[in-house]
Amino acid sequence: MKNMDVGKMLQQVQQMQAEMAKAQEELANETVEASAGGGMVTVKATGALEIVEVKIAPEAIDPDDPEILSDMVVAAVNEAIRSAQSLAETRLGGAMGGMEGLKGLGLPGL
Repeated sequence: MKNMDVGKMLQQVQQMQAEMAKAQEELANETVEASAGGGMVTVKATGALEIVEVKIAPEAIDPDDPEILSDMVVAAVNEAIRSAQSLAETRLGGAMGGMEGLKGLGLPGL
């Protein structure tokens, strides 16, 4: 840690925080879509991991077997969340690009 310019380091941290905030804001406006049951259940989620839409085809509703519809909804929601998490990791990973050199400093969140 010799020859480290603390002012420069703090400036870099502030810049990265701003980039992270911007990336998170952008993620909230992006959506991913997943489906189950051959497309009978479709779920949309934002990059902020919020479910914003669930569509269920009429033919997916079987009053004699509600469990199958439940299973399709769960599968589609889980896949939408996985896709949204992947999107977030991709976007936020780019914003974290310059932080590798700071990880050893024991700063919270790095």
